[in-house]
Amino acid sequence: MRLTGKTAALAMGLLVSMVLPALADKVTVKDVTGRSVEVNAPVNHMILGEGRQIYFLAALDKEAPFEHVVGWRDDLPKADPESYQAYLTKYPDITKLPTFGGMKDGTFDIEQAVALKPDVILMNVDAKTATEEAGYIEKLAKVGIPLVYVDFREKPMENTEPSMRIMGQLMGREAVAEDFIKFRADRIERVTDVLEKNNPAKPVVFVERAGGYSDDCCMSFGDENFGKMVEISGGKNMAKDIIPGTFGTVNPEQIIASNPDQIIITGGNWDKYVPGGAWVGVGYGSDLKEAHRKLEALTKRPAFTGVKAVEDKNVHAIWHQFYNNPYQFVAIQEIAKWLHPDLFADLDPEATFKELHARFLPLEYKPGYFVSLKDDR
Repeated sequence: MRLTGKTAALAMGLLVSMVLPALADKVTVKDVTGRSVEVNAPVNHMILGEGRQIYFLAALDKEAPFEHVVGWRDDLPKADPESYQAYLTKYPDITKLPTFGGMKDGTFDIEQAVALKPDVILMNVDAKTATEEAGYIEKLAKVGIPLVYVDFREKPMENTEPSMRIMGQLMGREAVAEDFIKFRADRIERVTDVLEKNNPAKPVVFVERAGGYSDDCCMSFGDENFGKMVEISGGKNMAKDIIPGTFGTVNPEQIIASNPDQIIITGGNWDKYVPGGAWVGVGYGSDLKEAHRKLEALTKRPAFTGVKAVEDKNVHAIWHQFYNNPYQFVAIQEIAKWLHPDLFADLDPEATFKELHARFLPLEYKPGYFVSLKDDR
């Protein structure tokens, strides 16, 4: 069949529309601070204000999570070296990405950021004060670069869903974002539905943030982040009424006086921050035998003297980075299993995390995220 000039033009137009990406449109997104921000979306070039933002970016773009990243903060190799190495192995070109310092410590290079001509810069909401004080939003606006805040750390149980929707909108992957949100909600309900039905007594839980990272004791969480996860999992967060915000500290005397039933310590491989530190190195593919040894060593500190949780071996360690990504539902399942082992005997957080990787993430799952003194090591 011979095509007429008009028919040929239509066919060529259809072919071009099939092989070329859709042109970006100006859209308005409302970030987690309530700011309305105009962005050209889908975004083709973005700067990650934190390297660990790859946790949620990868969940929305399993095939090519770095495709539209033109720069990122340098924290991932130090804060989570095992995950970084896994991504590096699969995507070796990430070594070519320009890196930035942090907004809060004043090492973010705005001139470098502008030179990369991003469509958007993503910032965690905890950098908001530093960003505003430096006048970065106004400076970036003058050259047409929008800045959008997301949050998986300050109020993750409140802001994870809107943050994922924001990212879905920016990336043109709204359907994937909604699929992830439903997956997350369903896995949390597997805990909350059982607790609502059985209404068990709530054990007192002390969560130590980054135990062993320094000699000081003890960082913890108020009524958010891991503190909120404990409450959702059927426990009573010991520090809820001591720490007014998300993060804070409690002194050893308060721990001993509260005599918690359970202790959960967040950990990771922080050798690049604190070489040879007492931290518990749980995480992607970690050595759980060594993590168990280091967890037991932390129970010898004065703050845990005579505490019921230590006496009963109800002391556990969990991957610290659950506090900074949308995978908190895995942590909620594991904590529920620790606090109420009889109620959640059939719950398998490891299988949940494995399913998350299979459905949403580009990496092959490797265990190593949890350890307990009750484990046989």
